[in-house]
Amino acid sequence: MLSLRALLLVFTGSLLVLILLAIFSVSFSTFRDYVSSQHLEHAQDAATATGVALSKAVDASDIVAASSLIDAVFDSGSYLSVKFVGHEGIMLAGRVMPLRTVMAPDWFVRVAALPKPEGKAQVVRGWAQLGTVQVVSNLGRAYDDLWRITVGLLAAVVLIGGVGMLALWFLLRRLLRPLKELEKQARALSRRDFRKRVMVRSTRELNQVTEAMNQMADDLGQLFAGQGKLIQHLRKVNNEDAVTGLASRSAFDQRLKVEVESEEKSAPGVLMLLQLSRFGEYNHSHGREEGDQLLKQVGKVINTFVKKHGGAFAGRRTGAEFAVYLPGAAPVDVKVWCEGLTETLDGLYSDFASPVETNVHAGLAIASPEADVRDLLAAADTALRTAQQREESCCWIKDANANNYHTMDTWRDIINDAIRDQKLSLWLQPMVSGPDQELQYFQVFSRICTPEGVLKAGAFVPMAERLGLIADIDRVLVASVLERLEGNPKEHLAISLGSASVADASFREDVVAMLGAAGSLNGRLWVGISEMTLHHHRAQASQLIRTLVKLGIPVLVDRFGVGGVPFNYLRNLPLSALRVDNSFVHGLDSHEDNRFWLEAVVGIARSRGVKVFATGVERSEEYSVLCKLGIDGAMGYHLGRPFAADEKSTGE
Repeated sequence: MLSLRALLLVFTGSLLVLILLAIFSVSFSTFRDYVSSQHLEHAQDAATATGVALSKAVDASDIVAASSLIDAVFDSGSYLSVKFVGHEGIMLAGRVMPLRTVMAPDWFVRVAALPKPEGKAQVVRGWAQLGTVQVVSNLGRAYDDLWRITVGLLAAVVLIGGVGMLALWFLLRRLLRPLKELEKQARALSRRDFRKRVMVRSTRELNQVTEAMNQMADDLGQLFAGQGKLIQHLRKVNNEDAVTGLASRSAFDQRLKVEVESEEKSAPGVLMLLQLSRFGEYNHSHGREEGDQLLKQVGKVINTFVKKHGGAFAGRRTGAEFAVYLPGAAPVDVKVWCEGLTETLDGLYSDFASPVETNVHAGLAIASPEADVRDLLAAADTALRTAQQREESCCWIKDANANNYHTMDTWRDIINDAIRDQKLSLWLQPMVSGPDQELQYFQVFSRICTPEGVLKAGAFVPMAERLGLIADIDRVLVASVLERLEGNPKEHLAISLGSASVADASFREDVVAMLGAAGSLNGRLWVGISEMTLHHHRAQASQLIRTLVKLGIPVLVDRFGVGGVPFNYLRNLPLSALRVDNSFVHGLDSHEDNRFWLEAVVGIARSRGVKVFATGVERSEEYSVLCKLGIDGAMGYHLGRPFAADEKSTGE
């Protein structure tokens, strides 16, 4: 379809050409008529003069004398024929020559077709009429003159037309430049980029349109920023402790419940409860502000500790009591980590409370499939009370070696063997939408096959993160998924990349090369990057996201809601979907705050053309609420259990 500038150029240019052709036609016709009239007068004058000469100066009856006079007139070259014709129409004397031109081509002579310029005069002697003189002017010079004028007119028309068209092109380009910028701005708005502004000035009407579009972009940007801040505020109010920035008690307990009790997420782990002794006395003697400053510093130390352990999360429970959960960690390793953390916090607390003697105690409890979250918290609290009976800072764990957990060295051997021998097996879980549970894609989970049984990702992925092996795991995963897609042309799959993998430059290069060679398979693959990864590795994650999108791969933010990334930051990334963490879905039908927050997320995401998925749906009541909120897809044990990729039926 032609652009507006092209249409205007064609229309205006055609009009200009028609005007120039009309001017040429009128000019040509006028000059042609002028030349014809001039030659007609010239022929008539010559005929009259010759007739008078024959009548008076020469004896017309003397044919020889008449011929001599006619020869003299004819030899001037201005005439095609000079004839003296008698009464009977017989030529008594005369000369004739054919039409010849010097410049004008024959086709032009035929096209111009000037009327024959013939002049006539009577030859008389007294009252007697002797005959008629007929003179025809030579049109050769007329055709040459007309040809020169025509060529000049055509050259002028072409020159004026070309200059006019060129000037018109530049004028339209200048006038319509804002429309091009408006198109770019509209495309930017469709990508939820509200920073594009049109600064080009043109006509008054177009200036008004650009000003209106700029104002709309400002309003949309402010609206989106306000909505993003609202979501961020709601998340902080509902899930963050106002003093330390760690998770609030309710948010921590909710996430812990999902990690421990959810069939989908349950995995071995250790719960750590820490408490600053005599904090009430410190708070009373130093004041609330000093107490808050101490808690903020403690929160920073715990947050730093959590960042070092993949999958770990922490929260403040009450006063100076904190909780940390480390999924997939061995108790003997957690005991060592806890002692280091306790020592660091004891030093910090002593500096603040000096010279008052202070202690930091910690209790550890091991998660087991048989115990629920209440049992786990009770066990950790009992261990904490045991530690508090000692007069020095310490941590306590009961029966740390009673459970048959793998050590770090054992985990390293298991994961390395799986990478070397390609022992990763793919398990699929359906992501469905709507009351009819229409399939959107399959989420891919990796499992490691060992002689003791199959290890879930929830068990070995945190250990792989800690051991620096997650990038190798993800390389094997991507290769296996691409092979699966090639063998199943109608299947759509989704994978999630580890935080350390995204931060690893060599992994990013490898995975981009693998996906770049996959071609059309990329359109059937979703890649998930956790919000926590975006929080800790923004530059690397942003670079990878933009590269994947260029390859035609839709990217989603996994575990959305627990990473603390501002929503306004996400709007600058070309994301296709958000996948809400299951801690916000667990018990959604009875959790008003989470339902309100999720409703706001869906509304803002929809306004940006971003889909929202949910995970961890284990009850029909939860899925019913999600459908009412307009969620684009959900998965969980209620909607479909994971199954081995090489099997047809679901079930573990």
